[in-house]
Amino acid sequence: MNSPAPSMQPDRFVHDRLPPGDQWPQMRYDLSELQIPAQANLVDVLFERIEQHGMSARPFLRSDKLTLTYAEAHDRVKRIAQVLTGDLKLIPGNRVLLRGGNTIAMALAWLGVVKAGLVAVATMPLLRAKELGEVITKSQATVALCDAGLLAELQTAQELNPVLAHIVPFNTSEAGSLEAQALARDGNFTPCPTSADDFAMMAFTSGTTGTPKAPVHTHRDVLAACEAWPRHVLKARPEDIVMGSPPLAFTFGLGGMLIFPMWAGASVYYPGIAYTPEAMVKLINEVGATICYTAPTFYRQMSAFAKQHGVPSLRTCVSAGEGLPDATRQLWKDATGIEMTDGIGATEMFHIFISAAPADVRRGAIGKVVPGYTAKVVDDAGQEVPRGTIGKLAVIGPTGCRYLDDVRQGNYVKGGWNYPGDAFLQDEDGYFFYQARADDMIITSGYNVGGPEVEDALLKHPAVAECGVIGIPDEERGMVVKAFVVLKPDHAPDAAMCQQLQDHVKATLAPFKYPRQVAFVASLPRTETGKLQRFRLRQP
Repeated sequence: MNSPAPSMQPDRFVHDRLPPGDQWPQMRYDLSELQIPAQANLVDVLFERIEQHGMSARPFLRSDKLTLTYAEAHDRVKRIAQVLTGDLKLIPGNRVLLRGGNTIAMALAWLGVVKAGLVAVATMPLLRAKELGEVITKSQATVALCDAGLLAELQTAQELNPVLAHIVPFNTSEAGSLEAQALARDGNFTPCPTSADDFAMMAFTSGTTGTPKAPVHTHRDVLAACEAWPRHVLKARPEDIVMGSPPLAFTFGLGGMLIFPMWAGASVYYPGIAYTPEAMVKLINEVGATICYTAPTFYRQMSAFAKQHGVPSLRTCVSAGEGLPDATRQLWKDATGIEMTDGIGATEMFHIFISAAPADVRRGAIGKVVPGYTAKVVDDAGQEVPRGTIGKLAVIGPTGCRYLDDVRQGNYVKGGWNYPGDAFLQDEDGYFFYQARADDMIITSGYNVGGPEVEDALLKHPAVAECGVIGIPDEERGMVVKAFVVLKPDHAPDAAMCQQLQDHVKATLAPFKYPRQVAFVASLPRTETGKLQRFRLRQP
């Protein structure tokens, strides 16, 4: 690797809150394509790549109302960067919170933030004020760019977290909006010449404690990720049209629905409607989408409609976010003739590091390690176990975990290896077979839910004395959240109380985190020191 270029981020907030050096992951750049220049701004690199290949006039961002070419999108991105650094006086290294769904406006805002040398902190539309407040506190973001239709919860969070000084709405042409301010700019923005090792983004993820963790990724990390799974497995083409459901606030969605299409010179379609399984199938056909990203649950729900309507334009279907049951793979293949591209990645690693192209699929397996990465299955001491033995997954490559100011760094990175927290076995041919999460994380319909976070919300209800939350297997969603609740005296354990508790959680946390099952019990299993024994809750 080249000698690092000097940092161009005078705001050292992220740099100063990195883990101790002995807890950093080892980064490997063994392949020639992983040799990223010492000075690189990922947004500039991607747009320059488009220009060098003569693709600036090709469509890039699409919706039912608008299509922008790469050149048109780049002009808007430069204007947004001018607003951030000129009107809002932000300097490289400042954090900018982004709140929005999958829209052209959200994509342009993210690109503008990173082009300006700022650190993008994207959040999901479903997050409530409490959760947004945790992100603001951790990131110390002073400016937020927010979809005009999603302002209420962020404004509530701002009242409790005044460090967030400015909220600029987007996806609207009203005075004061990001679009209106950008229109007044000329687009002559001098790119921020970031070091490749300056930070581009902070990607919040929920841990098993429910306390948000904030992995941070550099410009080098994201560019290296483009040269790994997209190059060697996905193999997208400029004529591809990408669609999918994962939010841009997730690294799965950010890579699949924005960065990787840019790397390939392809285009992305963002819908003006909320996806239902039938709507997605119909839209795939209307738009002529060739690549689809979504979770196994959604593919399962889409399969009947795909069989009914056909999906002749589709070529590649990427599944990630949760384990892909072989029954779902076969159901989709029967409906469409398409062998799914499965993959496992992690927010901490940015994207997918184990996968298989359709021609290389082995039933029941996720796939093999993606070129550029190395993976092994180990025991508790970090020693590789014999092939065919279940153990913990350990991964090393051109991306890795660096949590912002978090004692849990030492749990994820050990001896330079990343431990995503999954149990696997590897066969003699190098295929990896997913077994389960190695911790208490609940993955439901592709969303991560920390049991303790739901417990904390339930305990705020006046009727709840104690509670324990686990994930239980579910054929449709992979897992569902189940709560075991001990009520206070004089509260009836009936259907009305169940509904009350579910509504309470929905109002406190993102709605997908609510317990779909509630069991009222007289007591909870605990150790002598008072710790909840979740493993006993999972026993029949």
